[in-house]
Amino acid sequence: MDMRETGRGRTRWGLILPFLAAPVVVLGLLVAGFTLWAYSEEDDAARTGAAAAVPCSEALAFGAAERPAGSDVRDCSVQRGIDTAYTAVLRMPRGEVAGWLRGTYPDAPEPRQGGACGALCLDVTSENGLPGTAEAHVVQVRVEYENAETARVRFSAFTM
Repeated sequence: MDMRETGRGRTRWGLILPFLAAPVVVLGLLVAGFTLWAYSEEDDAARTGAAAAVPCSEALAFGAAERPAGSDVRDCSVQRGIDTAYTAVLRMPRGEVAGWLRGTYPDAPEPRQGGACGALCLDVTSENGLPGTAEAHVVQVRVEYENAETARVRFSAFTM
């Protein structure tokens, strides 16, 4: 026979087949990886920019604040995108709000009262009294008095 034999039951496809199969394997891995990423629930809020629940100590610490004694802190969340924004809602004794704000932000301007901001408003930036320990660039505090004894404090700390 003039034809070169490649061995019993073997053809030249045995040499070419791995080169043809490699793109199919790579494409399969890409599809599987994309599918796993698309259906994973972990970090879904970070990808979509939706707010995600976080420990309240984390939300307050981002704005260099601590939980006031005698307060009930809840509804703490973070929203990440180009900037990061943490929020928290506190309920605390009405008479202790001003002292907590002064103690937390001693170099900040005095809180504004009344008008469109509610009972008290405080806006603190890194230029006007935000402590160096804050990761936020701005902290906004809005206080509403629920009754003669209780205040609802909306705390927001964010980067710009």
